[in-house]
Amino acid sequence: MTAAAVSSPRPLRGYLLAALAAAGWAAGGLTAKLLFVSSDSIDPATLSAARALLSTVMLLVFLGLFRRRELAVRPRDLPFLAVFGVAGLALVHFTYFMTIQRTNVPTAILLEYLAPILVLGVSVAFLGERMTWALPVGVIASVTGCALMVGAIGGEGLRVSPSGIAWGLSSAVFFALYTVLGKYAAPRFSPWTLLTYGLGAATLFWLVYLGGPGPILRLLSDGRTFLAVATMALVSTIVPFGAFLAALHHIDATKASITATLEPVLAGIATYFIARLYAPLSALQLLGGAFVIAAVVVAQWPHLMAARAGRDVSAPELPPPA
Repeated sequence: MTAAAVSSPRPLRGYLLAALAAAGWAAGGLTAKLLFVSSDSIDPATLSAARALLSTVMLLVFLGLFRRRELAVRPRDLPFLAVFGVAGLALVHFTYFMTIQRTNVPTAILLEYLAPILVLGVSVAFLGERMTWALPVGVIASVTGCALMVGAIGGEGLRVSPSGIAWGLSSAVFFALYTVLGKYAAPRFSPWTLLTYGLGAATLFWLVYLGGPGPILRLLSDGRTFLAVATMALVSTIVPFGAFLAALHHIDATKASITATLEPVLAGIATYFIARLYAPLSALQLLGGAFVIAAVVVAQWPHLMAARAGRDVSAPELPPPA
């Protein structure tokens, strides 16, 4: 098993990495929506598969050249890595893109970021995360902020359909699963190892689902589409998913998922200045952004206070790998 490098948790680094992940995912959501709008022939499954394939190739080349040791895993680790790749990566991409196709980016983001509620419950019940007043308050503030930011309250930013809601709630479940599995694996694998094998498993899943590489190759045969998907593979897959896994080495799963709800804030700002997919930011949307930022601060407040007092309130460490 490839164990992660042993280092002391650095909460500030963890929050910055989770924020970086949010920025990458925001870029990916906007790019996916533009692709769906520009071509009726692009479907979520094929886009997810192409994104996973190009991401896997990029990672294998990078690790083969610079971090070859991190490609070594034990055969008994492969089932876990396969589950992580299929449930935690392939189905996160697929359900999110299906939601975008059937609704819009704001609705998809809001539904997916109900995940912190699930992560909080699982982390406290099974991962040894300590329940403090800041965690539920942070979760509530982040979800409320997302709702305000995407126009669910006092706006017209949502586009609701029964199938869209179902896919969106599924994306929340799979994103929560990705977070929990990532936290469980953090002491056992490096982020590079986990992401490479996870995306490799996701790619195999999609090849079976699509009946071979034909649909992927047809999608990537167009030069502009290839460039867009390759950009998504790097900017909104490798960077954010890798950054989020690295963040889980430094902060608890609930805190990481709360921080990741910065995505709609960053997506809203980007679309206002660049894509113009949303209405201009309203006062309620700005308030929503403030709620999300406040949630990030609240989530780490007990740690900051304890650090000032010279105490450690970090969650108990998971048992070392066998």
